Amino acid sequence: MSGPDLGADGLARCPWGASTPDYAAYHDTEWGVPLRGVTALFERMSLEAFQSGLSWLVILRKREGFRRAFAGFDPETVAGFGADDVARLLADAGIVRNRAKIEATIRNARAVCDLDVPLDDLLWSFAPDTPERPAPELHTDVPATSPESKAMAKELKRRGFAFVGPTTCYALMQATGMVNDHLAGCWRRTATDLVGLSHPVP
Repeated sequence: MSGPDLGADGLARCPWGASTPDYAAYHDTEWGVPLRGVTALFERMSLEAFQSGLSWLVILRKREGFRRAFAGFDPETVAGFGADDVARLLADAGIVRNRAKIEATIRNARAVCDLDVPLDDLLWSFAPDTPERPAPELHTDVPATSPESKAMAKELKRRGFAFVGPTTCYALMQATGMVNDHLAGCWRRTATDLVGLSHPVP
């Protein structure tokens, strides 16, 4: 992977976003679009944690299964999950059946409910407030972490969250528009703030 790839539709995309139809749809309509809302951010945080060590494509294709299994990612509902729910989730082929990640999601839901500020406000407080850095030219120019993602991970851990290290936090920041890592030349690079392209979770 290097610079943007030109698709059959004539649009230049980040190379990962041009690799499959699933990725193209996600790249074009969600990745990098500013996202707000406690439930929406809890879903994205949870999915990024489940993605750790796996392809994001696996998560995308199981997304509806995750939503069904985790009650639409309503934090209060998930916070009430117990041992029977863990057993149910471990038997659910519609999601990634990893006990540590399942238990972390439940733990994180409880941490969300214990916050003294809304989850989205907390997460967005780590968005860089400095002028946007130059657009990355190549895929290899995109960092895996940042000072802000390290600070976010440290604060989330302090507040009782799990499976949210600096790399996962940076992926979350990229996905939800806290940073703009679309490559120079990608058609979405200058369109990430278009309100009409935002697709928050219901």
